[in-house]
Amino acid sequence: MRDRRRYGVVSWNMFFWFTTVVVLAFVIFTGFSLSTFRLFFGETFHPVLRFTRQPSAVNAIISNDFPVTSVLSIRETVLLPDQVLLFLKYPPSARLFTKEELVCIYLPARNKSSKPRLKKPLARVDTEQLGEQIVRCPSCPRGRIATIGLRTSGAYLPPGPTHRWDSLAYEALIDDDNTTVLFVKGLNLRPERVSNASRFECVYGWDFRRLKHLLRTEVLSIAQEIVRCKTPLSVLNSQQKVNSSVKVSVRIKGNGIIPTIARLRYLRKPGPDPVPTQKQHEMCVCTMARNQARLLKEWVMYHAQIGVQRWFIYDNNSEDDTDSVIDSLFDANYNISRHIWPWIKTQEGGFAHCALRARDSCDWVGFIDVDEFFHLPTGLMLHDVVGNISSTSTIGEIRVSCHNFGPSGLKHVPQQGVMVGYTCRLAAPERHKSIVKPEALNSTLINVVHHFHLRDGFGFIDVDKTMMVVNHYKYQVWEVFKEKFYRRVATYVADWQDEQYLGSKDRAPGLGTRAVEPDDWSSRFCEVMDTGLRDRVLQNFTYPGTSLLPWENANDVRLSLVEVKRSSRKSKRRHGVL
Repeated sequence: MRDRRRYGVVSWNMFFWFTTVVVLAFVIFTGFSLSTFRLFFGETFHPVLRFTRQPSAVNAIISNDFPVTSVLSIRETVLLPDQVLLFLKYPPSARLFTKEELVCIYLPARNKSSKPRLKKPLARVDTEQLGEQIVRCPSCPRGRIATIGLRTSGAYLPPGPTHRWDSLAYEALIDDDNTTVLFVKGLNLRPERVSNASRFECVYGWDFRRLKHLLRTEVLSIAQEIVRCKTPLSVLNSQQKVNSSVKVSVRIKGNGIIPTIARLRYLRKPGPDPVPTQKQHEMCVCTMARNQARLLKEWVMYHAQIGVQRWFIYDNNSEDDTDSVIDSLFDANYNISRHIWPWIKTQEGGFAHCALRARDSCDWVGFIDVDEFFHLPTGLMLHDVVGNISSTSTIGEIRVSCHNFGPSGLKHVPQQGVMVGYTCRLAAPERHKSIVKPEALNSTLINVVHHFHLRDGFGFIDVDKTMMVVNHYKYQVWEVFKEKFYRRVATYVADWQDEQYLGSKDRAPGLGTRAVEPDDWSSRFCEVMDTGLRDRVLQNFTYPGTSLLPWENANDVRLSLVEVKRSSRKSKRRHGVL
């Protein structure tokens, strides 16, 4: 043996292992080359509905731009009454596909079915956060499973796990006190009531198919559709791995776990940075909107003049230009953000979610709709009125009466906006809207859209109508008003097409359940002429020389902000605020 090594003679054992390594390398290289060839030259593949490993078909969609190792997947699918939501997860640094590149595909539910694939154009694509998209497809035909594919090549992704919208945990946040706030549909709890937490438990995990590996914790409170959970220490100690990886749900004892797509996120970035002692904004507003692009500019620009500094827009499945209007306002230095909120009939949950987000940056938050405008008859700024009313530290909520305006004789959308166009209203105010101090809210976050439940030690105050009211342009011209029949956003309010609560104040009197225009619609809901807000708008907003209002000129958003700030300063000086 020593002589063989000395003269370079190789043993049979070494020769055997060398040959084995060469053969294996050749097999791996050949397999890789063939699979790559197929991917780049368009071999058709077939869907696999159940698999333990992502097939190479997943890579075909992105093979033109990214390595074979990249994986694009449908993380979750949610069936809404008239749409399908598909949540896409992209590889790091991958280019996101556009609406024009993708198509909705509906596969037969049975793998061996001879039915052909169906294709329909996408309704919308939204980017939720880095590397994630929400694709909205038309509703799924019976006996079909929805997925998405490339419009050009016909390649498509394997479908993801599918859930119904009406029994689903859909959002989860870790609050500043390290508890988890979970938003859930399907609990069927009574409004404005705290339920018995002992009947439930919270469930955490990476894979809810493996029940033995799930963590179970105590429910601290549960009310309406919001659950507050004790977050497991193991989750809190793994902050870097938590965001978007750990899922949360709730188990109804004796009835099982509610399906979930709720992936845990931190309300604020975890770290040592303390909460600032002075908040960034005195006055903010939050709204939930669907297809309100035509009103957004007027609503934002007007409220900017009276003192609002920050806008949170919860977009509830808009199909118009809401996103581009928000982008144009943001580019014009309005502090406005769009939060995608696709969950239907969850306005209370959305407002609670917004209150949590606004708590660290806003002293006060107004919760109003896009067709509702604060009117200050005194001419003061909004934060001055709020400051005067809430002079004691125990005031946590300011309730403002609403005046409902009618079509005011109009049959077409007023060109100068709702504040100038609609001037006739009902005599008596109806309901109220609230401006709240976020830290004063009860930990259950119970709200009924019009007001919140407050912590012990805080109370509310009704503001005098001579100081502030809400002009609610509720009954607009018919072409606008009929959209209210589509669906109501509040959880505990019946849709107008339903034969329920026909005498509710939420409905338009005398209309029933069908969107049929009455002959006298333009003259209804007109008892008192009220031009107060119209007069103020025309006096303070009209551009000299053009007689145009800022929201009438689509190309002049940035200039309008300068004019609003200038007018705001003049208003402050006129009333001794500066």
